[in-house]
Amino acid sequence: MKLDFQTYRDKVMGCWAGKNIGGVLGAPFEGKRQLNEVDFYTQDLTMGPPPNDDLDLQIVFLAAVERYGRNVNASILGEYWLSYIIPNWVEYGQGKANLRCGLTPPMSGYVDNEYRNSCGCFIRSELWACLCPGQPELAARYAYEDGIVDHAGEGVYGEVFFAAMQSAAFVESDPQALLRVGLSYIPADCAVARAVRQAMDCHRQGVSLPEARRRIHNAAPGTFGIQGVALDELPQAGNEGMEIGAPGFDAPENVAFAVAGWLYGQGDFGQSLCAANAFGEDTDCTCASLGATLGIVLGASRLPERWTAPLGDQIATLCIDKTSGGVWVPKTVTELTERVLRVTPLFLGVELCDLLAPGGYAILCREGEGLLAREGDRYLPRINGGGKDQRLTAAQKCALSPFVTIHEFPAFTVYVDRMGSASFRQGQPRSFRVRVVSSHTQCRQEWVRIRLFLPKGVCADSAEELLLPLNNLWKAGAEASFTLNADELASAKLECLVDVSLEGRHSNGQVKLVLYREA
Repeated sequence: MKLDFQTYRDKVMGCWAGKNIGGVLGAPFEGKRQLNEVDFYTQDLTMGPPPNDDLDLQIVFLAAVERYGRNVNASILGEYWLSYIIPNWVEYGQGKANLRCGLTPPMSGYVDNEYRNSCGCFIRSELWACLCPGQPELAARYAYEDGIVDHAGEGVYGEVFFAAMQSAAFVESDPQALLRVGLSYIPADCAVARAVRQAMDCHRQGVSLPEARRRIHNAAPGTFGIQGVALDELPQAGNEGMEIGAPGFDAPENVAFAVAGWLYGQGDFGQSLCAANAFGEDTDCTCASLGATLGIVLGASRLPERWTAPLGDQIATLCIDKTSGGVWVPKTVTELTERVLRVTPLFLGVELCDLLAPGGYAILCREGEGLLAREGDRYLPRINGGGKDQRLTAAQKCALSPFVTIHEFPAFTVYVDRMGSASFRQGQPRSFRVRVVSSHTQCRQEWVRIRLFLPKGVCADSAEELLLPLNNLWKAGAEASFTLNADELASAKLECLVDVSLEGRHSNGQVKLVLYREA
């Protein structure tokens, strides 16, 4: 089906307006483990909406898209994160620290990051949904690239879930159908999926909201609502039977609380947001993500004036460093919407965007069963050109180890597997694996050369240069393992250059492998 320009614009505007509304509603109750019984804003809004990081983080990544288009990836987003994001708290700070040490995504989101399963990236899903309306596979893939900058595991699954669901919401409005879409893109046995299914079960069984809160929490217990509170000072009323989870394990239950608010609010905009807020924990995130989802479903033209009027069109930012230039910060929801509308045709390309449609461009969207993740499908349709795309799907990327990095070059893609760690130990051999997959559409025999450039004090137990056959049938590739000995290395940081080239072609690519010595 095709999404016409005016409908698309209305839904993008609804997304950002709904995001703004939900964040403002939930902000005063953030980080509190309690039942919240309110039916409207509680802040003084006479000076406009207060700033909230749930919206403005995406403005930085929009700036990256405006420069790099569909080529944006985790490495580029990481550079923008370091340059323009102010906060250094929890997962944001550890992600920055890892990036500064030379750990590339997904390792930057995983290593020593106690909050990698928290809520800081599922709140960034809307940008990818708005840029990929009715194309949840694309939205999920970019959400994965976004999430692994500073999260891993359940944190990333939360963003992929929301991005796929919100993308589908441009063409589908039934909550059950949309939840099915979102769940199809994440591992069925992950904690996010388990908590979301618990929310759906509670609603279907007619469980009361307070009991649903307890059941959802205990399906994947988090700690967001007890940060900075001694356990013996935690209010007992309403918290009976609430288990104590691992620090930072917050995304699963909060994603599910947003889902539960949607279902318990019967899809009514205000009732659903207030129900999500009632569950407590990370309320500005849950309400903002749900508000954005409902805003896409309804469109800005159908959002209740009661909720939109107090905020007007204004955006207030909190986390963007504007001192050095480089990021244009919109002042209104309308301005943010128009910027997305301008970049979407370049982002999607002519295969998905009809620039000659009456009244503006139209977007080709999937519908029905086509919105679901394609289980068992080995390839993606190419965005640009015919044939098949050998890149991994969003679901396949989610299943990768956080120590596998993916490096795309014009002629091939290189996968470097550090085999479970970003470190090495004195006196122990250190192995890693390199896999090369050709990007060419011609089915012809090729040869790939993999060459290691090692620092002084490091040697390979086998050859430092290999010439391997690259049989270019679909999904075929060349793979080699290398084992390093770093006993003579003086530095605590091992930096090895992996050079990959195809024989008979000018294309080549270099990947820097960084490992740190364990104490």
